[in-house]
Amino acid sequence: MAKILVVDDEADLELLIKQKFRRKIREKRYEFVFAQNGAQALEMVHQHPDLDIILSDINMPVMDGLTLLSKLPDVNPILKAVIVSAYGDMANIRMAMNRGAFDFVCKPVNFEDLEVTMEKTVQHVEQLRETVKAIKENNILKMYVDENVLHFMTHQEFEQSLLQNETIEATVVFIDICGFTAITEHVSANKVVTLINGIFDLMVQEIIGHGGHVDKFMGDAVMAVFKGDFHRDRAIEASLAVREKIKNANLLIPGETDYTPQVSIGINSGEMISGNIGSASLKRLDYTVIGDAVNLAQRLQSKAQPNQITISEELYEKVKVSFHCQKVGEFPLKNKTKPVVIYEVME
Repeated sequence: MAKILVVDDEADLELLIKQKFRRKIREKRYEFVFAQNGAQALEMVHQHPDLDIILSDINMPVMDGLTLLSKLPDVNPILKAVIVSAYGDMANIRMAMNRGAFDFVCKPVNFEDLEVTMEKTVQHVEQLRETVKAIKENNILKMYVDENVLHFMTHQEFEQSLLQNETIEATVVFIDICGFTAITEHVSANKVVTLINGIFDLMVQEIIGHGGHVDKFMGDAVMAVFKGDFHRDRAIEASLAVREKIKNANLLIPGETDYTPQVSIGINSGEMISGNIGSASLKRLDYTVIGDAVNLAQRLQSKAQPNQITISEELYEKVKVSFHCQKVGEFPLKNKTKPVVIYEVME
């Protein structure tokens, strides 16, 4: 749902907006909030950090639209404004654009044109948010980001609005490359890195292809998270695909060794905390998941043999209709008071 702030001192505009977009408001595709001048608009921006776009007039009391435009980057540089004004001469259009307006719509308003402009602006803001999120997850890219966006990324209000810490239901997969440490003892560093990156690329293709995302690389292991509809099924399907792809991969090291990669995989599902974890003072934070469900997935992987996919009994009960599994046995696991029953996914 797009959240839109309309800033105009004409009282009847609010009613007109609600009438023209009543269907999409009812369908929860649009949510509108309103302000009568730029000063009120800035207050609304603080009160609603999840705003997507602003539709603003130019000529208003207390604070006009052009002044509002000049102040927005200090409050939220991701938020984009569309000027909706009867002052449609080139001088006003150029002035608005120079102060950061994303687009300009002239009054009297053509609502079809306005809606197209709104949709285009919302898509642009969503792309910016995805870019910022990617930058936050890859610290090395920060050196290429301009000052305004870096300021935004350290601004507490918008840190919370972009990346809320929350409790989620998800499935976590740990995939370890078996026996890789031994390879590093007698193969050159460049060949080791080339080999492991090639293996990781194969894994990532299947993880992303099944709607998951790579949470982190940990030495010669990958942690992936699956959220949303059918997250358990997709995680297991991705793991089966990874195992098959690695098994058939041609990743031998010419002239060095006949090492053929194998993977051991642990999967667990449940409630976990998703948020920024790390050291704020070092400015090194990972947007990741933590909790007992995550820890158990890693413990399950540690018990898995090469080419084996292990799951908990609880997860088995939820997926046994869809996947052929067999019981491996009961095993004591770290931080578990009782032995854990482990199943293996066969196909």
